[in-house]
Amino acid sequence: MAVIISSVDPRSPAGRAGIKAGERLLSLNGHTVRDVLDYQFYSTEQEVELVTCLPGESPRTTRIKKGEYTDLGLGFESYLMDEQQRCRNRCIFCFIDQNPPGLRESLYFKDDDERLSFLFGNYITLTNLTEREVRRIIEMRIAPMNISVHTMDPKLRAAMMGNKNAGAVLSYMKRFYEAGIPMNVQLVLVPGINDGEALRFSLEALRDYRPVLASVACVPVGLTAHREGLPSLRPFTKAEAAAVIELTHSILDHEGQRFAYPSDEFFLLAGYPMPDCDYYGDFAQLENGVGMSALFKDEFVRTLEDTEPGSKPPRLTLLTGEAAAPLLTELVARAKAVLPDLEAEVIAVKNHFFGGHVSVAGLVTGRDILSATKGRNLGDRVVFPDAMLRREGDLFLDDMRPEELELACGRPFICCPTEGGALAELLLGRLSTN
Repeated sequence: MAVIISSVDPRSPAGRAGIKAGERLLSLNGHTVRDVLDYQFYSTEQEVELVTCLPGESPRTTRIKKGEYTDLGLGFESYLMDEQQRCRNRCIFCFIDQNPPGLRESLYFKDDDERLSFLFGNYITLTNLTEREVRRIIEMRIAPMNISVHTMDPKLRAAMMGNKNAGAVLSYMKRFYEAGIPMNVQLVLVPGINDGEALRFSLEALRDYRPVLASVACVPVGLTAHREGLPSLRPFTKAEAAAVIELTHSILDHEGQRFAYPSDEFFLLAGYPMPDCDYYGDFAQLENGVGMSALFKDEFVRTLEDTEPGSKPPRLTLLTGEAAAPLLTELVARAKAVLPDLEAEVIAVKNHFFGGHVSVAGLVTGRDILSATKGRNLGDRVVFPDAMLRREGDLFLDDMRPEELELACGRPFICCPTEGGALAELLLGRLSTN
């Protein structure tokens, strides 16, 4: 196996050594390079030996001296260098299975790739791992490992994930623990299936992996209106959400430390006040919606208190999902107490596109924004969080562009970073709304 070098930085160690784009990388320090993790790991030494060849030519060996951890300067067509690994499971709660038809193809792809766990913090189920990959994770100390566990009961895990091997691969976690590979875990909870005593069992089992296991996020199942042909599931009731919070709080590690955290959504469902920042420690599970509200509020308040107002901002309309609307309304009211001339209104965008019980800002679509703003006085500017756009920052989930919304609404649309400090700066008139 060999990967093709697509580009070479001419100022880099590889460029100065004469490595050319179009060559195949056959080995690096005697090791076959299968993907970006191999490349990064085997190229850290100060002396590196590359075996490369151009099509139709004999292999050549190039020895390079460089600084330790200095990048060689090679580029590849894909950061993974091969195909992204597809999920092999049929989870009863899979959100991608609940996508409506007509979305772009990439939104139907289910990844389950340990390399993306290391590179981007994606969660993996372990069911795609081979023995070679487990050994590589331990050898290279690829960390942290972000693992979708859902339950520590092997039989229940196999049933929930539609994969007969899903329970057996939990044994990999013990090997990571013994090797000292840090782990973060998420449990997607489904009422009546893996909550209650099943959740207690999981948390007590996970407690034995502390402190190598850094944190556990408990997240309620996400249900859209598009579950035709899928298992019959229901959302958590208020009482059930409260029970999850109480159970999670009751199970500490052997040192008496909290290690499992309910997501913000559980607090909203239960009608409980949101904890403050001290509750969440180092915010290890922000990507799972654990502590996002507390951090956002803290950033907003500190910026509002520590920053002098700039020029008076225009009249603003702030868009968000239904879940975050109460918090934003509270923060705007706090800002108005400091800035009496501030004119800003929060609009909670109801999610008709996904339907069901989807209320987060990150899944709001362009067409639902049009529906929510129709006939409303939108002021001078409409502000929306960057979480509503894909990573490239150009499209909503339904492929609408912000420019289309501007034309339809007759107002400029301003994309604001999904950070409390950025929102405060905008309301203070210190963040551009042009």
